[in-house]
Amino acid sequence: MLDPTQVRAVARLAHLTLGDAEVESLRTELSRILEYVAKLNELDTSGVPPTTHAVPLATALRDDVAQPGLAPERALANAPEPLAGGFGVPKIIE
Repeated sequence: MLDPTQVRAVARLAHLTLGDAEVESLRTELSRILEYVAKLNELDTSGVPPTTHAVPLATALRDDVAQPGLAPERALANAPEPLAGGFGVPKIIE
């Protein structure tokens, strides 16, 4: 069983602020999840090939082939503030 300090550490990593009641609730839930994972780790999977999908998938993507890029004039045609052959943006650092 996880202790409240461990639950608060996980919450801090997730950038969550938890109240005492939430810590206690998540303590129970996270402990159950970890117990389940421990049971799964007991299974012998030595004869099971690693998979990324449950069913085979064919890629619908085209081959990655280099192609000519967009001409700078065309890329900048609709830019609100073209600047020296690039996109002008507001200055954010003084």
